[in-house]
Amino acid sequence: MGIEIDVVVGYPINDEVERVLGLAEAVDEPITVTFMWEGREEAERAVLVPAATLALWEHWAPTAYPTSGAGAEDHAVAEEPELAHPEEFGAFTLFRRRVGGRTAVARKGVVVAELLDPDEAHWLQEKARNVRQGFMDPKQKAAFEEFLARQAALEDQ
Repeated sequence: MGIEIDVVVGYPINDEVERVLGLAEAVDEPITVTFMWEGREEAERAVLVPAATLALWEHWAPTAYPTSGAGAEDHAVAEEPELAHPEEFGAFTLFRRRVGGRTAVARKGVVVAELLDPDEAHWLQEKARNVRQGFMDPKQKAAFEEFLARQAALEDQ
C-alpha cells in the first residue's frame, strides 16, 4: 500500500501526532500508524490516507466497504460509538466520526487526510485498482481499437 511507515505516537504529546500528520501530507502516500493512547493498554492501528488518494479510491471502488457483524460475538452488547470532541494537534484537528470509525484530519479547516481501519484501506485500494484497470476512457478505447485494426492477422504473420 504505497509507502508504509509504522509510527508510534503517544497522547497527549501533540508534537508527535503533528509530525506524523505532516509526514503523511508531505509524502502524499498512505501511512500505517500505531497509536498508543494514554490510559489504554491496546494499541490502535490505522492507515492515514491523504484526502486526494481516498477520493480517487472511493471514485473507482464500485461499492462502500461492507459493514457486517463480523467480530460482534466479542462484544456482549453493541456499543454506541462515543461522541468525541475534535482534538487539536498543532496545525491539525482530528474529527472522529461516530459512524464508520473513520477520523477526518483537517488543517486550517480543510480535510487533508483520513484515518481508516487498515482492512478498509486495503479493501478500498484493491477494489479501486481492479475497477480502474478494467476501464478505458473513450479516447483510449478508440486509440486501442485503431491499434488493433492496424495489426496483421495471425495467419499473415
